[in-house]
Amino acid sequence: MPENTVQIDVELEERLNKLAATTGRTRAWIVQRALEEFLSQEEWMAKAIQDGIEAADRGDFASDAEVQATFARWGGDAKG
Repeated sequence: MPENTVQIDVELEERLNKLAATTGRTRAWIVQRALEEFLSQEEWMAKAIQDGIEAADRGDFASDAEVQATFARWGGDAKG
């Protein structure tokens, strides 16, 4: 596998080096895991947003009663 490089600022590199030394993991392992987790989170968020846009385009909205019930369930007031 070819080696890839990225530019990171000095403070981030110091944090990476410290974590690698503390955990006994390689820098590459930590970066790989961080990217995997970040990308998974961002992909999930992008899909959730797209699903919401598609639902809105279909006119699939919560009713006023559903909104009130949700706020009441969590101890809030939808009226502000």
